[in-house]
Amino acid sequence: MARQRHGGILGQLRVISLPRLYIFLKSGGVDVRVRAGLAGLAAAVVALAGCGGLEARTGADTGTSSSSSKSGKIDVGEAKKKLGTLEVKGRAPRTGFERDKFGPAWADVDHNGCDTRNDILKRDLHDEKFKAGTHDCIVLSGVLDDPYSGKTIQFKRGQDTSTDVQIDHLVPLSDAWQKGAQQWTATKRKEFANDPLNLLAVDGPLNGQKSDSDAATWLPPRKAYRCAYIARQIDVKAKYGVWVTSGEKDAMQGILSSC
Repeated sequence: MARQRHGGILGQLRVISLPRLYIFLKSGGVDVRVRAGLAGLAAAVVALAGCGGLEARTGADTGTSSSSSKSGKIDVGEAKKKLGTLEVKGRAPRTGFERDKFGPAWADVDHNGCDTRNDILKRDLHDEKFKAGTHDCIVLSGVLDDPYSGKTIQFKRGQDTSTDVQIDHLVPLSDAWQKGAQQWTATKRKEFANDPLNLLAVDGPLNGQKSDSDAATWLPPRKAYRCAYIARQIDVKAKYGVWVTSGEKDAMQGILSSC
């Protein structure tokens, strides 16, 4: 069982995840999803305060209070404060970077029986359908309300269609490698690569367009999501100690000043 808490603040998202059951509790209401094959009764009770803030669904402990959410609501003051704590340095050489430096792709780091990619698809899609006999660990189809473009994208698992929806590392692995991750342990890099705080299901072509860009060189085309995007990047960098370049910090400050 994995339980999600963001900063321990009432009214923020909490997730209980099991192979055949997961329950989302969030401010403004209770969204309970009981998966096929569960015997017995699942119940959830939560006391919710009227705090604005997190409505995004995430799937593992972020280890830090968050100033951002997938819904686009952010705590601008908190984001600015965290940005001010980030070290500002030049980008280190990319020498030695390889994807496997961050462990096997989409490892089951939370030991819930599902790989990270499918965990994020399950979190970010709606109207999901799952492959039978997988304890809802393989998403066959679903609908994505893409935060980067604002488009509605139909996801269908398959050789020619799976890439329509991709899982973006908000702080790219290569960017992290050049801003501190070279010095991390293998365990920390694996955690970073699979942390739901740093992962988002998005439009595949836009993810390819972004590649390993930081905020100084790429922002989501959908301007309404840029504040949340920057705040989420700051959350990730603050959690792991990833530094920013001066140009990147300027770009982040520029976005936050307009939020």
